[in-house]
Amino acid sequence: MTQAGRQGSPSNKGPRGTQKNNAGARGNSARGGAKGAPKAAQRKRGERPQAKGSGAPFANERFGRNLGPVRDSARRTPTPLPPHKPRTREQMKEDGVRLQKVMANAGVASRRVCEELIEQGRVEVNGQIVTELGSRVNPETDVIHVDGVRVQTNESLVYMAFNKPRGVVSTMDDPEGRPCISDYLRPGTPERLFHVGRLDTNTEGLLLLTNDGELANRLTHPSYEVPKTYVVQVRGPMPHGVGAQLRRGIELEDGLAKVDSFKLVDSTPGFVLVEVVLHSGKNRIVRRMFDAVGFPVQRLVRAKIGPIGLGDQKQGTVRKLGKQEVGHLMAAVGL
Repeated sequence: MTQAGRQGSPSNKGPRGTQKNNAGARGNSARGGAKGAPKAAQRKRGERPQAKGSGAPFANERFGRNLGPVRDSARRTPTPLPPHKPRTREQMKEDGVRLQKVMANAGVASRRVCEELIEQGRVEVNGQIVTELGSRVNPETDVIHVDGVRVQTNESLVYMAFNKPRGVVSTMDDPEGRPCISDYLRPGTPERLFHVGRLDTNTEGLLLLTNDGELANRLTHPSYEVPKTYVVQVRGPMPHGVGAQLRRGIELEDGLAKVDSFKLVDSTPGFVLVEVVLHSGKNRIVRRMFDAVGFPVQRLVRAKIGPIGLGDQKQGTVRKLGKQEVGHLMAAVGL
């Protein structure tokens, strides 16, 4: 072989061969060859790699391994909050409740509308007009009026309307065993109830029941002149002058008695229906007045006391008055 041919043949001793061998060595080292042993072989089994620039091993508390020191700040216990102590009922009474909240809970209107009523000066607390929204009241003792109408805030007081049937005695208990008011009350109704006014056994219609003694006294006291509406059935026909005669007054054994208004409701052959309004609370006053003018009562129904009416309430039923009804009833007697 010529000299040129020997020079052109590949050789491990030339520069290119040297580079090739060095590259192969680096490749072997990177792959864990003789010059670069595997990292797993450089450390003992279970030993964790060290953080660069730190002589302390990593800590791993998540898996319960104690692999190194942990800073004290990581183990510091947070300061516990003081125990919550709710306010007692007595404390809440002393602090009071916001006026607009009491009004909204009583069914006056939404809280926002109640705030507008306060700002407009339409709300009174214990006789004084209140315009500040931050005002607080005691719902059980303070008296609240909106546009002159009492707002019922005491939940312990009950107000009910009873449509008494004929033959029921107007008492809570009857020693003779006759049907009475308590026979129509639901279980759980407060025991001490006042019935406002009396109806004789043969008279039907509205009786108010409440445990509010002050309201019951005012509704029955003559000085407050609470009007009562009755529907009277008598034999017909009836002359036109009877109504005028009852409005002028009829002299009875216990004094003069008269109606506030007289209105003919219906007239058919054989009977007449008349509506009368009067504020007298004398015993059997309607029957005695019609007897005096020559038209004995065949059927008598009390349809209304002040602003509270029977409406379509069925006979023998008891219903709870709405808060607006209670407010108007209290306004009728100055409460």
